[in-house]
Amino acid sequence: MHEKNSIDEYIENITKIYLEEANSEYAPKMEQYMRNKFEFFGIKAQPRRKATRKFMRKNNRPSYDEVDIVIKKLWNLSEREYQYFAMELLERYRNEFTKDIIKLFEYMITDKSWWDTIDRISKKLVGEYFKFFPGERDYYIESWVDSGNIWLQRTTLLFQLAYKEDTDVQLLFNLIKRLKDIDEFFIQKAIGWSLREYSKIDPEIVKRFINEHELSSLSRREGLKVIKGTNKI
Repeated sequence: MHEKNSIDEYIENITKIYLEEANSEYAPKMEQYMRNKFEFFGIKAQPRRKATRKFMRKNNRPSYDEVDIVIKKLWNLSEREYQYFAMELLERYRNEFTKDIIKLFEYMITDKSWWDTIDRISKKLVGEYFKFFPGERDYYIESWVDSGNIWLQRTTLLFQLAYKEDTDVQLLFNLIKRLKDIDEFFIQKAIGWSLREYSKIDPEIVKRFINEHELSSLSRREGLKVIKGTNKI
């Protein structure tokens, strides 16, 4: 990070931008869309990214050693745009990830949890982390599946979304079998989503899995969308 800027100054500068870009018309609509779980400045994704782009640049952002502190500070602020910025900022350090960064991901998954952050963390952060550190995967996946926390469990189902042909399909199917009886929308939806995504790679194996296992109607419907759309069922 630039020497004259402290972490607090860095966040204060982001806040100034957010206050300038805040939209009182959009804010309540965004809050309602998120079931009023979070406050919003009312800044849509594209204007937000454009306005804060300079804070993502390597010579402006914190050093990797400061990431844990800055992300947690952003995560503790009320408006949801801070959490969106935090996730996107963390993605910029992808090539610097160390093994212990997974603890920060766990913090982000289990604090202020909702689908809007979980889905990005799963695909963009956790998914990339396990590519860098494959030896860590099984330990954390087991821990998260057994945690009883639906957001950690959802993460296990979604972290391979961008893996395509590199998807460990047996791991995915085993996770689905272990989680399929949990009566929770966000788990059932994630099961369907993960199956739908992999059906773009191997529709036959996904169709067979769905037909051979008792999945919820939601999981089944979501998992078959692409297959039905291409008349492969």
